[in-house]
Amino acid sequence: MMTRRDLIVGTAAAVGWRARLRAAADRVVKNGRLKQSVSRWPYQKIPLPEFCRAVADMGLKGVDLLEETDWPVPRQYGLVCSMAYAGGGSIKDGLNVTANHDAIVKNFERLIPRAAELQIPNVITFFGNRQGMTDEAATANCIAGLNRVKKIAEDHGVTICVELLNSKVNHPDYQGDRTSFGVAIVKAVDSPHVKLLYDIYHMQIMEGDLIRTIRDQHQYIAHYHTGGVPGRHELDESQEVNWAAVCRAIVDTGFRGYVAHEFVPTRDPLTSLREAVALCDV
Repeated sequence: MMTRRDLIVGTAAAVGWRARLRAAADRVVKNGRLKQSVSRWPYQKIPLPEFCRAVADMGLKGVDLLEETDWPVPRQYGLVCSMAYAGGGSIKDGLNVTANHDAIVKNFERLIPRAAELQIPNVITFFGNRQGMTDEAATANCIAGLNRVKKIAEDHGVTICVELLNSKVNHPDYQGDRTSFGVAIVKAVDSPHVKLLYDIYHMQIMEGDLIRTIRDQHQYIAHYHTGGVPGRHELDESQEVNWAAVCRAIVDTGFRGYVAHEFVPTRDPLTSLREAVALCDV
């Protein structure tokens, strides 16, 4: 049975969230040359509708990495699901294993048309773990798998994004851990609707040389993620990436897609997000 104290504590907690949401409501984006988005998963404690309202008020344009049931929610707040889960395999079990292709094709056949209906620009997929496979074999398998689904994406105006991840810290054995590996595959598939998700956090760990890579390979990149190195936390003075310079480099390539924040806040989450949005508003 709820006591009066429980009610007071619960009410105080709700008021606290509302206060933080109001504080987040001031528009942060001023320049707007970069379309910023934010990944949902680091903010799971905030109900999705309230989160969408807060990030829309900041001036963001989308929410990343939503499952199908949540795809319509951002639209109620003038946002888009900027990157959707659509059954494109998993980090461990991805395109490099041909046994995974039938399921990925089946899921994309069903969900990419649905994504197009909701004006979702991107769906995510993965290269998969090595599990002893050579890069040559993995490259051939990934090309074959993407060739099976590229027409679905082209016919519906949705881009399939294959994510580059680090194998040094977070995802041991992941095969798509270098830009050159991903670029070779995307070039071979040769579709304007099959490109890379370049996660700046992951590629800083694996390669560094971010700005040169962005300038040289931007035509093969459809989407970017952020995250402070080390730790995948706030984009602040505690980590090593010069975010303003990296974001200027992205803008200077003529990029028209989304840069989505995907860091895990260690402080008040909406305050940390506001700071990141302001920093990247170049």
